[in-house]
Amino acid sequence: MSRQLPGARRGLRRSRKSEPPALIRGPRPSLTYGLISSLLVFPVFRLPLRGRVAGAGHVPRQGGLVVVANHGSHLDPPLVGHALGRPVAFMAKAELFRVPLLGPIIRACGAYPVARGASDRDAIRTAGERLEEGWAVGVFIDGSRQADGRVNQPQPGAALLAARAGVPLLPVAILNSHRALGRGQRWPRLVPVHVRIGTLIEPPPSRRRADLDACTAACQRQINGLLDQGPIGAPGLSSARVPDALPPSGAGPDR
Repeated sequence: MSRQLPGARRGLRRSRKSEPPALIRGPRPSLTYGLISSLLVFPVFRLPLRGRVAGAGHVPRQGGLVVVANHGSHLDPPLVGHALGRPVAFMAKAELFRVPLLGPIIRACGAYPVARGASDRDAIRTAGERLEEGWAVGVFIDGSRQADGRVNQPQPGAALLAARAGVPLLPVAILNSHRALGRGQRWPRLVPVHVRIGTLIEPPPSRRRADLDACTAACQRQINGLLDQGPIGAPGLSSARVPDALPPSGAGPDR
């Protein structure tokens, strides 16, 4: 089990002073979550997408955690949760929770609703409550899907969450999901989608903008650095070949 950072322990003590940090294990996966992960996400990730995961040993198995990832596809939330091996709570539009069958499924998988037009403060408060409960909360650091699958214009929301809760951030790089089902694609393409998990980053020492920006930049560097390593297990891959390995979704030989 990965060692928790001092910042994580401080945040856990603030959230539940009556309990030692080791006892705040977070939510147990529900039966619905287990069924979806094993019967749907696992087969799709491992077979048609030829999915692989590197760095799973870096994931803390308990306690609040801000998972920071690049974003290239609607496939990303379930793939991140599957790769980390623990439920990850992502923000979702409130109207999705009213859709029959879909609503109960995404709620069971840890998604939390945010009303259309709600302020960033509302979303941060809800995410903070999840962190206090011991959840891993997922944040796509650009805020929207990127055509090239990289981190281009990172936002400070993830760093702010970590600073408020006193929990660490875990950078995660999703390779090729933007090619599998990127913006503007109606049908998926069966390209390998791999997940590289980075190392924990301490929460910012304060909520000052300079500290948030420094933490955000560290997340961006680590995620893009993981992307630059290319597909997992690819022999002889160098950074010079990365543009060929990870082209924008509108380009590439399999167009």
